[in-house]
Amino acid sequence: MPDRPELPFRKTARPDRREILAAVGLTLAAAAGFAGPGAIVGPVVAQKSDRIVALGGVVTEVLYALGLEDRIVGVDTTSQFPPEALRDKPGVGYVRALSVEGILSLRPSLVIAIEGAGPPDAIALLKEAGVRLVTIPEDLSEQGVAVRIAAIGAAAGASEPARRLAETVQAGFEELAALRARVVGKRRVLFALSLQNGRTMVGGANSTADAMIRLAGGVNAAAGVEGYKPMTDEAVIAAAPEVVLMMRNSSGHDATPEELFAMPAFSATPAAGARALVRMDGLYLLGFGPRAPLAARDLMAAFYPDAAIPALKTAAAP
Repeated sequence: MPDRPELPFRKTARPDRREILAAVGLTLAAAAGFAGPGAIVGPVVAQKSDRIVALGGVVTEVLYALGLEDRIVGVDTTSQFPPEALRDKPGVGYVRALSVEGILSLRPSLVIAIEGAGPPDAIALLKEAGVRLVTIPEDLSEQGVAVRIAAIGAAAGASEPARRLAETVQAGFEELAALRARVVGKRRVLFALSLQNGRTMVGGANSTADAMIRLAGGVNAAAGVEGYKPMTDEAVIAAAPEVVLMMRNSSGHDATPEELFAMPAFSATPAAGARALVRMDGLYLLGFGPRAPLAARDLMAAFYPDAAIPALKTAAAP
């Protein structure tokens, strides 16, 4: 389950289709050693590696979407989609607390890791051991999602399938933008990462939650907070959320509407009157992989249940 308070959302003007596909092309060219800076960090000679360790839920999700699951020999615990990844593949620990011994025991020919995988000492040891390591930098913009897909595919020697998948995802984002333009009366949404020990941890500006709320046509009620920070009861009340958003089925992250709106911080909010609590799988919500347009559309439908938000016609299949 993604839990990444340290990773910012890069706010940029929304690029058009040509700009995004050009960025994808540059990434693929850089990975092949032909031109320009790409999104891949590390040895970028694209080759068909047959023993891949995937570190990060989005890396695993993209590899499966590209049909490369037979090449994966290990995953980390955030690799929760598709479900068979964790069930069928050996685990190497949490993405930020990796087992170097576990990774090396799998004899990988390639390790693909999200930015922030670690700890740093573990990454250094992998490099010292001569493992081919490719790091995928974080960029949660629409262009960044497409480029990330291209980078993962290029590293694994599957550039053309990755290009096609990136185009499909971009088409989904374009559909989503059209749906978002039809939203009237945008609702204030508060993302509660956890409610432990009587403190509400929220997703403020420049967080993955903020990025998804905005993609789904909502207004982040915690925009005055930077990143993931605790918010006092008084601040939650002052934020006046009309909808509360949480991740589903995770220790410290889950609550029923009755439990949530019985809490002093939430009982006095506009969301309490309608019991407006939306819960979503953590990786689907915050993973920013091939399913990102679908997740944002589903979130939009939950934010605006009376708007009859249609399903996307073009997007990566879940």
